[in-house]
Amino acid sequence: MCIRDRSGIAELEVTEGEEKVRIVKHSTVAPMSYMTQMPAPAPVAAAVAPVLAAPEANAQPEGHVVKSPMVGTFYRSASPGSKPFVELGQSVAVGEHLCLIEAMKLMNEIESDATGVVKAILVENGQPVEFGQPLFIIG
Repeated sequence: MCIRDRSGIAELEVTEGEEKVRIVKHSTVAPMSYMTQMPAPAPVAAAVAPVLAAPEANAQPEGHVVKSPMVGTFYRSASPGSKPFVELGQSVAVGEHLCLIEAMKLMNEIESDATGVVKAILVENGQPVEFGQPLFIIG
C-alpha cells in the first residue's frame, strides 16, 4: 500500500494570491453507472492470503548486521580487477575495511564495527544501496 493510500487525503488545494492549484486523488472505483454494466470482480483476498502467510525464504544467519551509513553504490573491492576486501567465512576485526560505497563521486570506506566472521554478504558488487540497508552479517 502506498503512503498516499494510508494518508486518507483525497483532495488538496493550495491558493497563493490569485493563483490556485488543486490536486485530487482519483478513485479506483468506477462510477456507479459503469459498474452496473460490468460483472462483479472476483475476490482477490483468497489468492493473496497464501503469499502473505508464506515464511520468509531468505532467512539470514544470526549475528551483527553492518548497515550502510549512506546512499550510494556498493563495491567489494578498491578497483574492478582487485581482490575483494573480505570474503565469506573470513575473520574481521573492528576497523577493518569491508567495502566501498561510492556517493557523489567520492569513495567511502566502510569499516567493520564488530569482530567476528563474515557470515553473509547481502549486497552484490555494483548494486545501489540505501541508508540503513544491511550489507554484511558478522557473527
